[in-house]
Amino acid sequence: MKTHVKKLGYLAAASALFCAVTFANSVLAFTPQQLYDNVWKLVNIKYVDQTNNHQDWNRWRHKYDAQIKSDEDAYVAIDTMLASLNDPYTKFLNPKEFAEETSSIKGSLKGIGVQIGVKDGKLLVIAPMEDTPAEKAGLIAEDEIVEINGESTKGITVDKAADKIRGEEGTSVVLTIKRKNQPLKKYTIKRAEIIIKSVSTKVPNDVKLAPEVGYIRLSSFISKNAKDEFLSALNSMNTKKGYIIDLRSNPGGLLSNAILISDMFIDGGVIVSTVDRDGYKDTTRATRKYITDKPLVVLINKGSASASEIFSGALKDNQRALIVGETSFGKGLVQEVNKLPNGSGMNVTIQKYLTPNGTDINKKGISPDVEVKLTDKDIETRNDVQLKKANELLLSMIKNNMDNVASLKPETPER
Repeated sequence: MKTHVKKLGYLAAASALFCAVTFANSVLAFTPQQLYDNVWKLVNIKYVDQTNNHQDWNRWRHKYDAQIKSDEDAYVAIDTMLASLNDPYTKFLNPKEFAEETSSIKGSLKGIGVQIGVKDGKLLVIAPMEDTPAEKAGLIAEDEIVEINGESTKGITVDKAADKIRGEEGTSVVLTIKRKNQPLKKYTIKRAEIIIKSVSTKVPNDVKLAPEVGYIRLSSFISKNAKDEFLSALNSMNTKKGYIIDLRSNPGGLLSNAILISDMFIDGGVIVSTVDRDGYKDTTRATRKYITDKPLVVLINKGSASASEIFSGALKDNQRALIVGETSFGKGLVQEVNKLPNGSGMNVTIQKYLTPNGTDINKKGISPDVEVKLTDKDIETRNDVQLKKANELLLSMIKNNMDNVASLKPETPER
């Protein structure tokens, strides 16, 4: 029996980026060797790249026959096999890791509240979650984590890093951070229970928005409650004449949330398409039951990934919103999570996704219509020039009663 839950990403106490997920349930008890065999078969049948990173996948089929005696043996063999795909999103999750991943969907976890990812061989902060120990300590997007508790992160996987950052509530972790143009700095951060709240209407950095402008900060698409939280926030501002939707440093979440929230604004257009290993393209369209047709500005930055890119790409290509900020992260792959026996699980990259215009944004990201960068000085002085620009542009859209944003897009991006 299979239950289907799609998400774009992975969040633990420290997290990676989000991916699409299907949970496949099984009640059969597997031996360690059978567990390894099952993982091999899943890749062989489902992995998006039929060349399996230009290798003969059969070479792994019986490589460890008679050598796998325990669960630990199986885990090592599986990790070694999957590493040959050179795909950071296709990974095995032991029972502890799988339980932590699924707990994030339920809405709570323990750690410091930071999303992490590996990019160009570096362990980076994708984004601190709002009102968490990581944010309060001062971590920001693109901080490089060079050490965890004094141990180098060179060559570390996201999963291993997240495991080191996690821990019991009340204990601390020491992160050595390298920030652009600044010396190394150590941050001692106390772990806590992280309640995943997806939506906030609190305007950041004391920015004064015009009274007719509504502000909704969507920090992730992770929780099953995200869609309902967003709809509630939108309904609470039904007297506003336009909305700023802030997706900055949003690492992704449930695919269903990305689609349902996009559907609140789009009148029948394409939201997203996925392409599988056989080249089959599946397109999801919006209904014609949108919630509002009021003007929209969407804020994105380098930490906006996966489901955030589906949402912003859908609104951009449908000419439904003006996208402001910086080019997004560039995570355009879809994973399936198979729930394996003994409580373990496995993420497998099974598809890539395309924006409505057919754009593959993997490793490229969504480009903003109006580029506005935050300088180091802006960050230090809490001068949110991106939000201020969004307010200015939205006011112009409201004043001119614009239902199409094309005329507001400059020929040369603003900086």
